[in-house]
Amino acid sequence: MHFSIPETEVRSDENGSSYVAYNIHVNGVLHCRVRYSQLLGLHEQIKKEYGNNVVPAFPPKKIFTLTPAEVDQRREQLEKYMQAVRQDPILGSSEVFNSFLRKAQQETQQIPTEEVQLEIYLSNGQKVKVNILTSDQTEDVLEAVASKLDLPDELVGYFSLFLVQERGDGGCTYVRKLQEFELPYVSITSLHSPDYHIVLRKSYWDTAYDSDVMDDRVGLNLLYAQTVSDIERGWILVNKEQHRQLKSLQEKGSKKEFIRLAQTLKYYGYIKFDPCITDFPEKGCHVIVGAGNNELNFHVKLPSEQMKEGSFKVTRMRCWRVTSSQVPVANGTANPSSSSKCDVKLELAFEYLMSKDRLQWVTITSPQAIMMSICLQSMVDELMVKKSGGSIKKMQKKRLNGSFQRSDSQQAVKSPPLLDSPDPSREQVVKLSTKLSSVSLRGLSSSNSASDISGNDFHGNYAFEGIGDDDL
Repeated sequence: MHFSIPETEVRSDENGSSYVAYNIHVNGVLHCRVRYSQLLGLHEQIKKEYGNNVVPAFPPKKIFTLTPAEVDQRREQLEKYMQAVRQDPILGSSEVFNSFLRKAQQETQQIPTEEVQLEIYLSNGQKVKVNILTSDQTEDVLEAVASKLDLPDELVGYFSLFLVQERGDGGCTYVRKLQEFELPYVSITSLHSPDYHIVLRKSYWDTAYDSDVMDDRVGLNLLYAQTVSDIERGWILVNKEQHRQLKSLQEKGSKKEFIRLAQTLKYYGYIKFDPCITDFPEKGCHVIVGAGNNELNFHVKLPSEQMKEGSFKVTRMRCWRVTSSQVPVANGTANPSSSSKCDVKLELAFEYLMSKDRLQWVTITSPQAIMMSICLQSMVDELMVKKSGGSIKKMQKKRLNGSFQRSDSQQAVKSPPLLDSPDPSREQVVKLSTKLSSVSLRGLSSSNSASDISGNDFHGNYAFEGIGDDDL
């Protein structure tokens, strides 16, 4: 998640006194509006609970009224503070931090706590209506949906809620996975658009977990509906013969066999992103990125109109980062602190081990850069848990208890946007943890099959059996 405070507002309280409000954005969208005193209160709470040693620096109080320049300076300092807290593996997942953001979100949108009905979509377009409170957090809503569907408690952790935007062409864009610091009803209501809705989708990558889900009737139906939907939207590649076999299984009602056949198809379980821009293998290339099978898959259209395909394994990414910058809209200005309208430009960059002795930065410019980063992070988490003999259920419990340590690859958010080549004077990007570097690739294929890579394909998916620290 990318936290920013791109703007401030002068507002009036109930007594008519004016104050400066700091607008906290998440992924470029307004999440809440808070005062300096509220953030100071959060800081004091965090200090009290976790001690001074782990808390990042907080901008000091001022005796006199701040000048516009000082307000902007404080805005930047508060933005860095929020980013530092969120990126800390303990503070960022703490209930102190998350409850503060939930309360601030509700107060900003001025939505009182009351019982409401919320529509959650399944992958096949079916709606599930759940009765919740407007103040219910993401976990509460997920559990309410599971209860309404009769999904067993032990399978709830296999699914997540995603914010999705319907496009005019009939497709859909996965905006983000709903987080623990937000209230789903408030998040969807504040968008004021019928194009957005919340979708229930599986949240794991390893297809071996499909067996757990398919052992339950409801889990089987959810996975089947998602598989059919992914095939229909073209996310899973199907040839004529495979299509005939799938149709035959569908007509027989053989859902398990249908899923098992789909598991053998290219891009099963992937999330596809909207067309965007990359600098690999050349600058300015149009690309469709897919996330799945512990990799980012690229379908690239070169400036010469030639098409290429290749994959980047997460186990060969030394690190990655998300950067943002303010881009003025037409007739706007370049000053992000002004009242002029600006769009947020997001970039995901990862440093990849192209060969044993060659690292290279690859950059993707996309509004979905943070969603891509979240996919990478969840792949790393899943690999690390599986390597240690854990399971999704155990991982989910640790997360809910606030004790799950996110790996050091948690994206480092910086501004301005990335340079063509990393500047040594820039803040150092955190590396993937040593646990990840030692993940064995034994049994993990470097691509879906050897025939996937043709003569026109680029190569970024070499695979070793275990990447050691010396390789990185």
